[in-house]
Amino acid sequence: MRQAVVGLLAHVDAGKTTLAEAMLAAAGAIRNPGRVDSGSSHLDTDAMERDRGITIFSSSASLDWAGAREENGAHLMLVDAPGHVDFSAEAERTLAALDCAILVVGANDGVQGHTETLWDLLARYEVPTFVFVNKCDLENPGREELLAELASRLSPGCVDASALLAGDMGALEDAASTDDAALEECLETGALASDTLRRLVAGRALFPVFFGAALRDDGVCELLDGVCALLAERSWPEEFAARVYRVSRGSRGERLAWVKVTGGTLRAKTQVAGVDRRGEPWAEKVNEVRLYQGANFETVAEVPAGQICAVTGLSHVVPGSALGAESQAARPLLAPVLSYQVIPEPGADVSALVRALRELADEDPMLGVTWQEQLQEAHVQLMGEVQQDVVAELLLERYGFAVTFGPGGILYKETVTAPAEGVGHFEPLRHYAEARLLVEPLPRGTGVEFGTRCSTDDLDLNWQRLILTNAMERDHLGALTGAPLTNVRITLLAGRAHAKHTEGGDFRQATYRAVRQALMGARERGECQLLEPWYRFRLTVPVDRVGRALTDLTRMAAEFEAPATSGDAATITGEVPAYEVGEYALEVARYTGGRGRLSLELAGHLPCHNADEVIAAAAYDPEADLPNTPDSVFYSHGAGHTVKWYDVPEHAHTVADPARLRPYRPADAAFFSA
Repeated sequence: MRQAVVGLLAHVDAGKTTLAEAMLAAAGAIRNPGRVDSGSSHLDTDAMERDRGITIFSSSASLDWAGAREENGAHLMLVDAPGHVDFSAEAERTLAALDCAILVVGANDGVQGHTETLWDLLARYEVPTFVFVNKCDLENPGREELLAELASRLSPGCVDASALLAGDMGALEDAASTDDAALEECLETGALASDTLRRLVAGRALFPVFFGAALRDDGVCELLDGVCALLAERSWPEEFAARVYRVSRGSRGERLAWVKVTGGTLRAKTQVAGVDRRGEPWAEKVNEVRLYQGANFETVAEVPAGQICAVTGLSHVVPGSALGAESQAARPLLAPVLSYQVIPEPGADVSALVRALRELADEDPMLGVTWQEQLQEAHVQLMGEVQQDVVAELLLERYGFAVTFGPGGILYKETVTAPAEGVGHFEPLRHYAEARLLVEPLPRGTGVEFGTRCSTDDLDLNWQRLILTNAMERDHLGALTGAPLTNVRITLLAGRAHAKHTEGGDFRQATYRAVRQALMGARERGECQLLEPWYRFRLTVPVDRVGRALTDLTRMAAEFEAPATSGDAATITGEVPAYEVGEYALEVARYTGGRGRLSLELAGHLPCHNADEVIAAAAYDPEADLPNTPDSVFYSHGAGHTVKWYDVPEHAHTVADPARLRPYRPADAAFFSA
């Protein structure tokens, strides 16, 4: 029997979980479909999900469908991903496990802004996609109008699946028009072979659209028949490989790593290997292998390639980790733009709170936990208020911490606009280390990379590796506002150790100080730049409201294209600072009488539109930030003494080599992404 991992994605309230329940019930995998509104759904396994009536964490269940024709039978592993925008990062992580997806659209409210975000994610991860238009029993524009909206908002490849499978010539021509070879086949034979349709779906040229009402079990069997009929078979390599797409805690508190096996076989009690976030290799033994059906599971001895499972025993993995021969994951597209202070009750153990937050960050790397030493405050990065409530409930239930959150602030970052060389020296009594680093700007969205051009004649390879490890183990703060550094490459140029007095921690101090010293020099030369999150937006308004929309966008410092008009509506696309957006979606609904729509997608961190204002408000003094000091410690007259950052180059023991300051070439060294 063919098999596939099928993800269900949708904007909130489209009926995605209800559809999953109906599919399981239709296949006999569960006796009766549960209800989201009564808290009885099989796939909303967490108490918070049942209370709120939304999916917060992805969950899985399997079904076997015989199909209308015997050869079309398949074993489908369903993954129900969150639909609320606050948990869209969790939805993005599940895409790594999918062979295909069913995008659920509500017939009563059509394509929403978050639907388009999910569509773009599916395109980015090249996931073949079916569309199920749900809630057709409610008032809606009609099938033809809905198909037209899907074709214009998502893709011209959205074709009525029932007409397509019935051999309707109009639907076949629409499908064939997406591919030259298919068009030639259709003109010659007047039909399209099943293999051709499967190829078009697998290649994301064709997106079959099904219609129904999951709550009434209408169209569910047709959806299952269609998915199985149009599902392309897939082969997997023999060498073991797997990707972690989620990390969670079991009912007994055990750590679970949810994986998609992409090669070979995953067996219990065997050792698997990977690379951690610092680039360090690790190997651990898989304890149990579990197949989940909602909240229930069975323990199995092995899982073959192409299937998903949960395993215990892996403490190093995080969502996105690659196991065995699997390649490293792409950088996630979705990320929080707001940072919140976590405020515990008076008398709470703050260090224990930070440990608890970091455990939660193992499950959700986007949480971005930071501890601000000067202020004695813990901060987290969140997508919105609903996620804020969920984090607070998790802290209370798991760890007993009752917390509130301070007002959200924009998550700024910093970079450099020109190469900056820095040196750090750490030489108190009986200690010695010096590191000379180069901080270079990289393109937008690159993050932070690390590497070395230091000769092993100057510094042993083991010390060089230690310096790179030290550089990777923390966020480096910029010198303008103390925001995290991004879009830079940090390269080791030179270093010096002492045969007797150098210890591992000495290079950690030297490395941190070298980065900060480089940034201080760049700050003095005006070569530091403040970045802020920007959204990529799509604003649709009635034609008579275009003037108001353009005025608003100009006031918000947005960059946009000329409006594109279609009928009585105009669409404006571009990019806008997240700081300026606020509740503008509600404002759009007000001034358009509910006919306007704003969709947003994180475009990344771009130059801050009001940098001077933000820097002045931050009033950050980098020299007073002692945990991130740019100064160095040198030894003289029997004791260590501090040398200010601007005098460090004169006292340094290493010398800058102009040959090492040329632009980076791939042949120079191996670089590792952080």
